[in-house]
Order: sequence, then structure tokens, then C-alpha cells
Amino acid sequence: MSLFRTELRRLAKRRFARWMTAAGLLVLVLIVAGMFLSNQKIGPEQWAEAERTAEQQYRDAVSSSEQERALCEQAKTSGAEFWTTDCASITPPPRDAFEAEWYLPSTFDFRESFGDLLIPLAGILAMVGFVVGASFVGAEWNTGGMMNLLLWRPKRLTVLLTKLGALLTGLLALALPASVAWFGSLWLVATWRGSTEKVTSGVWQSFLLTGLRGIVLAMVAATVGFALASLGRHTAMALGGAIAVMVVGQVGLGILLDVAGVRFAEAWLLPTYAYAWMAKTVTLQDWRSCSATYTGECNPATLDITWQQSSVLFTVGVAVILGAAMWAMRRRDIT
Repeated sequence: MSLFRTELRRLAKRRFARWMTAAGLLVLVLIVAGMFLSNQKIGPEQWAEAERTAEQQYRDAVSSSEQERALCEQAKTSGAEFWTTDCASITPPPRDAFEAEWYLPSTFDFRESFGDLLIPLAGILAMVGFVVGASFVGAEWNTGGMMNLLLWRPKRLTVLLTKLGALLTGLLALALPASVAWFGSLWLVATWRGSTEKVTSGVWQSFLLTGLRGIVLAMVAATVGFALASLGRHTAMALGGAIAVMVVGQVGLGILLDVAGVRFAEAWLLPTYAYAWMAKTVTLQDWRSCSATYTGECNPATLDITWQQSSVLFTVGVAVILGAAMWAMRRRDIT
């Protein structure tokens, strides 16, 4: 019997993996439902209503300014104090200050909004991959299943890497159809409750590349969770490590860097690189130091974090953590 197929079957039959996958997919469904219910397609009726609202807002502003001017005149006559003595300066705003498009209902523009919605998709897939990856190997160590498996297939690294391969294959089998469904469902939301205009082939290519980077991010998270749990021989090792890194490391480090006045403190935080990986570039600003322009403006110093820098960080991190797990598997006793 193939070890790889056995591990795939074992992964598919794990109840925790099924429930975690179902929970992640449910969150994605709720996001799509929320987008559908909170947006409307803009048509003549919506424009007409927005025009009426803009006109009403303008009339309210005129009435309010007239009342304010009357109060000013009253105060000037009685000698009471008022915030201004020039009552003639209290005038209503111009009609063109109330544009109808400001009062249009929310609408889902696929070209403008879909790129940002690929980030929560990647985040949910990464979370599912990390937790399932950690439990997949952590439970084997905790229940003694790893020792029994090594009696049947005594090559330690082969067993470990085959388990990892099965995990990544299973995650890929989840991520690809989930991504396709995400693209399709939000396209339907834009069709029925928004706009699909100006979506060119170049826009599709950009979205597809971003979606691909999201799947890679999920596989990196799964590999890290798997390696940490294998290194500690328990699922809690990975989950505890993740909590320590995010809460103690990231939040605590962020506060410490801010107190110390370190420039571009976000450059030392892991979420910045995850976001840069998805968005291609993140521009950090330091308002504590700025370069004055000839117009007198104070432009903050900037630092760009690119997806290439994120890829180097992720590659080194995965290599170190997975390498440590392989070294521990090879060197430590199996008891």
C-alpha cells in the first residue's frame, strides 16, 4: 500500500480537519452573503433618490445657516457674545457642494474591490492550513501513531516528508476550488449588486497572480504549523508558538519599538510582510522625520516592503523551521 495514499486517506478522515475546513468555508460563505446583502446595483432609481437626498441636505444647510445668521443678528442687537461679529459671513454652502454620488448606496465594483477581498481568502486558508497541519502530525505524536507507523515504514524522514506532502496536497485540493468559487461568487455579486465594468485581461491576470500568492501563503503556514508540531511532538507546540509569536512577539515588540522611537517599526513585524506578499508593496511612513518641499509641505520619510522581500523571509523561515523538525526527527529517540 502506498504511504502517500495512506496519509491522504488519514488526513481526509480526521474529524478535526473536516470541522476546521467546514468552519473556514462557512466564514467565506458569510462574507459573500454579507457583500450581497450590503450592496446594491446602481440604476436610475438610485440616482434619483441620491439627487433628492442631496437637494434635501442642501436645503437643510441653507435653513441652518439662516437660523445661525438670525442668532448672530440677535446677539449683536442685544450685545451678547457670539462666535463671530460678522453676521454677513454666515452663508450657506454652494449647491455644488452636495454631490448626488455621495448619497448613493454601497455598490460592489469588482475591479476596485475584489483585490482587497483576496486577502481574507488567503488569511482563512492560511489559518486552516496552519491548524490542520499542526494537528495532523501533532496528534500522531500524542497518540503514539507515529511510533506504530515507523515500525511499518522505518525511514523517518521519508515518513515525515510524505506526511507533509499529503498535507500540502490536501490543502491544495481545498484551496484551488475554494479560490475558484470565491472568484465566481463575487463575480455574481458584482453582476447582480454592483458593476463588472473595466475588468480587462490585465486586471484578471493581476487578480489570478494575487490569488496564487494567497495559496502559496496558505501552504507556507501549513508547513510551519506542521514543522512546529513535529518539532515539539505535540499540537500545542505549534498553537502555543503561534500565540507567543503573534501576541507576545508581535504586539509586545510593536509596543517596545514604538516606545523606543524606532523608525518604520512595522518593518519588524511579521504581518507587514504577509500583507506585502499579497498586496505586492506596502509603503511605511515615518512622520517623525519629514523632508520639507518648496511649497512648505512636510512629506514623511517612506520605506517600501515588497513581495520579493517577503518571499525571502518566508523561504528562510520555512527552511529553518522545517530543517529543525527534520533534524529532530532524525536524531531524537522515538518513544
